[in-house]
Amino acid sequence: MGHVDVDAFDSLLGDEGQALLSGLRDYDPAKELATATRLRRDHPPALVSAALTQAVLRQRAVAKFGPEDAHRMYFTQNGVEQSTRTSVAEYRASRFAEFGVRRMADLCCGIGGDAIALARAGISVLAVDRDPLTCAVARANAEALGLAELIEVRRADVTEVDTRPFDAVFVDPARRGGRGRVFDPEAYSPPLSWAVEAARTTPRAALKIAPGVPHEAVPEDAEAEWISDHGQVKEAVLWFGTARPGLRRATLLPSGHSLLGTPLLPAPEPGPVGRWLYEPDGAVIRAHLVADVAARVGGRLIDPTIAYITTDELRPTPFATAYEITDVLPFNLKRLKALLREREVGIATIKKRGSAVEPEQLRKKLRLEGGNACTIVLTRSAGSPTMLLGHPA
Repeated sequence: MGHVDVDAFDSLLGDEGQALLSGLRDYDPAKELATATRLRRDHPPALVSAALTQAVLRQRAVAKFGPEDAHRMYFTQNGVEQSTRTSVAEYRASRFAEFGVRRMADLCCGIGGDAIALARAGISVLAVDRDPLTCAVARANAEALGLAELIEVRRADVTEVDTRPFDAVFVDPARRGGRGRVFDPEAYSPPLSWAVEAARTTPRAALKIAPGVPHEAVPEDAEAEWISDHGQVKEAVLWFGTARPGLRRATLLPSGHSLLGTPLLPAPEPGPVGRWLYEPDGAVIRAHLVADVAARVGGRLIDPTIAYITTDELRPTPFATAYEITDVLPFNLKRLKALLREREVGIATIKKRGSAVEPEQLRKKLRLEGGNACTIVLTRSAGSPTMLLGHPA
């Protein structure tokens, strides 16, 4: 991202750029050519182009940052894709605040999503990134949200920052290369091993990593936390200095329910499908805490290799969605079609785990008709392909 980008971005912060941006709040990207042609009659082409880009990025950012912040903030393409969503950043900032952190270094700060949440939690932040445009955007965001007093943005290589004077450090390494997502933690930029060493220089630290990180890559002195938001797994975090090394945790937002793993808890015994089926939240599954949920509901697995829990009595838990099961049958398409037709099922939610059947292809074959609804679970039970019919508890 070159010098021109920074100049074009800086021009957006002036009066003319601000007026352009405020007029583009409800901009329709489908009318880009007409809008650009109209605006270029009165404004420099580079400024119009920068404003239109920003208007589109702001619209895309609403899902992560909410409408109020998204329409005041500034973004880069990468910034929208890679920044932490507000709900997750606020939760993490609240943990830092509870630890008594007052001053911290946010390394690889990007456009400042985490720095904003930290500053709003009353923490003074040094936000560091090596990209000039990203730094300009992060600085503009701190100004736009009235947080410039608490956020200092520094353009530097994060590996050259002395972290020792800080209470805590947060590192969010880039996990995308030129060819898309990077899965090897040592291919992060900077590598996970460097981030772990940086984490150990301050009393507290958190490293944001991909949720698919292999458990064996988690350092022994770290607490590993998997976070989901509205049922979707968003990220994993390695915490240092929490007095809980080796702990695994699953946290569900927006409720804030947190499941702490019990060390050495044996895997539950598998058994027949009972009246109730529980589908654990994705964060629970990624944190390898299915056994902990099974213990809470007094349940068993339907198969040793499948993350579905079953019980004969309903015991609700925030960590899994429960379904009442009416039918347990060997997988058979003809039988399934006949059953659904007989019950006049026109609306089906199709779930699968451990099945080769593709839900959308199955849906086409079922040709559903009728006013009733049903949940169909395609899975394995005791090693055999099985279909379970039921509805949410």
